[in-house]
Amino acid sequence: MALRTRRWLPAATATAAVLVGAATPLASAAGEPAANADAPFVFEDGTYPNSAEVLAETGAKLISGDGGITYTSCDGPYQIKVWARDLKLPEERMCFAAPQDTGHLTVSIPGAYRIQTYKRSVKASISVKNETQSLDIPDSSSKGFGEAGADPSAAVLLELRVTGSSAARGAGQPVDTAGLAFNTKLTIGDGKRSCSGALVDPYWVLTAKSCFAEDPAKSNTVAAGAPKDKTTAVVGKSLLITSGGHSSDIAELVPHADRDLVMARLAQPADDITPVPLAATAPATGQELTVAGFGRTRTEWVPATRHAAVFTTGNVTATGFDLAARTPADATVCAGDAGGPAFRTEGGKPALVGITSLGWQGGCLGTPATETRTGAFSTRVNDLHGWFQRVRAQSPGWKTQALVQSGTTLYQGVRVNDGSWTGFEDIQTQGAGNIGGIRSSAVVGMNGDTHVLAVSNNGGLFHTTRKQDGTWGTWGDVFSVANSLGSLTSVTATNNGWDLHVVAVADGKAFHTIRNASGHWTPFRDITSGKVGNVTAAATAVVRGELQVTTVSGGKAYHTIRQASGNWLAWGDVADAAGPTGPITAISTVGSGDQTHVVIATDNGARQYHAVRNFSGHWEPLAEIKGILGTVTAKSVATAHVAGEVQVAVTTADNKVLHTTRRADRTWTTTTAVPVSLPGAPGHLAMTGTWNG
Repeated sequence: MALRTRRWLPAATATAAVLVGAATPLASAAGEPAANADAPFVFEDGTYPNSAEVLAETGAKLISGDGGITYTSCDGPYQIKVWARDLKLPEERMCFAAPQDTGHLTVSIPGAYRIQTYKRSVKASISVKNETQSLDIPDSSSKGFGEAGADPSAAVLLELRVTGSSAARGAGQPVDTAGLAFNTKLTIGDGKRSCSGALVDPYWVLTAKSCFAEDPAKSNTVAAGAPKDKTTAVVGKSLLITSGGHSSDIAELVPHADRDLVMARLAQPADDITPVPLAATAPATGQELTVAGFGRTRTEWVPATRHAAVFTTGNVTATGFDLAARTPADATVCAGDAGGPAFRTEGGKPALVGITSLGWQGGCLGTPATETRTGAFSTRVNDLHGWFQRVRAQSPGWKTQALVQSGTTLYQGVRVNDGSWTGFEDIQTQGAGNIGGIRSSAVVGMNGDTHVLAVSNNGGLFHTTRKQDGTWGTWGDVFSVANSLGSLTSVTATNNGWDLHVVAVADGKAFHTIRNASGHWTPFRDITSGKVGNVTAAATAVVRGELQVTTVSGGKAYHTIRQASGNWLAWGDVADAAGPTGPITAISTVGSGDQTHVVIATDNGARQYHAVRNFSGHWEPLAEIKGILGTVTAKSVATAHVAGEVQVAVTTADNKVLHTTRRADRTWTTTTAVPVSLPGAPGHLAMTGTWNG
């Protein structure tokens, strides 16, 4: 992302130079407006800089390119030489530097008749008699055409493209160069645009939305999904022409609705590069930030080297802030710096405050000399943690989906790969619709989607689905398709392949139904059949294709199995196999490999236990997990199988949501509080694992 045209700090000292300013008052949206909010967007659009001056000097029109081929003096190093009779230069020749393995330049050079290459293979497009032809000039060779060809006629050179190189490559670099490895170079289309970015997750680069908009000055909108033009990202290199670092195509764009921001998902994650976290607070006016990028400089069109410099924060608004070089001679934000990070140090590490968006570009290569303004504008990101986490939740891999009932509604949150959580949002306002209040729920991850069942306050049962992209379907009335039940108190669910198995507790009995892959529901069937009465709760799990159902009756747990054939086995008393406990008040089960994991709360929630039932039918004894959860009173318990591990969560009487994981080696992680912000006390809890492919 760019910023320099004047003096730039060496990359190795950039982070060390960050100075956090004093806590001067923060300007708000109602205070001073941003001075640079009307500046142009600073993406690199490929227009050849100072092309009018080049045309006047040489007679050649240089139109656009990706910066890999540039006009240079024939007295210095060059890789391509073009002869044309209409040139204003001595000996009818014009030279181009092509320092990298790739590069293209669109031109219009009338009267061209020969091209010579030096350690580069080049493809040229020429127009002869109004017909376009392609010409391959091998490495270190020369080829005539047009007036120098077998059929002499005037030719116009239209394009030069480097197709290979025999030059020695530069040495590789350590990945985390100068602590700025998260700084990213984005190339959009065939040199159509280039920008900078910041790696904020192994899968995600945060950059400027204007880099992808057709005409951001008219409408800075970008469609979600795959980018319109092939886009590549390079992360972890300060010098792009060396080996090392990480390169990947961009597979998906997730634009922010009303800021110049977009999250770009890497097709291949940058697992060996440390992302930069979002800052916790807004910048203060007068604070010094480091800005980094790969944009133009005073003398370079598309530099191969990252630049960084210290800028001072100006007016701060609700969505962004002004930037000015620390001293007028230090640096300027230039074309190609769009999307570059503006960051400060928090706890000794970089923290992302903003993303470069706009700049006047005074002094940058190609900017008219009449433009002397050097200020820039950065889009704030510190207040977008919720949006940021929701986008991260769309990354490929395993996620934990949690549903917490509070008050009269249901809140959904996602635990992402690094263990952090998204915010918890009211699913009724996210698109599912209002069913008149929710008092309990069940959740099942299946085929990448999240199936949710909810018991409404008036005793109805409803189903909806959250897609991988975070969109919700509307509620469907289960009773209207699977028969109505009486006094419904709770619901539990799991999946067996593509079938959703649902067990509802109503009128002191447990009823079972199946929703198949086509969406068809079977009628509810009483599975207690008078053998287990006064049921107050139930839990389900699937192990090796068999449905395991555990109910709570009279404070005791009873277990049965629905075999793959549809046959139900007899109910068994869990206490006979796993040991007695006090009266059970909450239960959850989950299948993991060949085992069924059971977590219960007893004695009005004051004690919590865990047990395992092996597929052979052998039960390991119920073991108290106070040493894992601490001394808590659990109101609700939930379990989920995620990436080969069993996750356990509880809501507590002191209004917390706690989470831990039982690893495959039978050890437990430290219990942590889930960061939830709810309008009331957390109540019923449900949890599942989902896979994003």
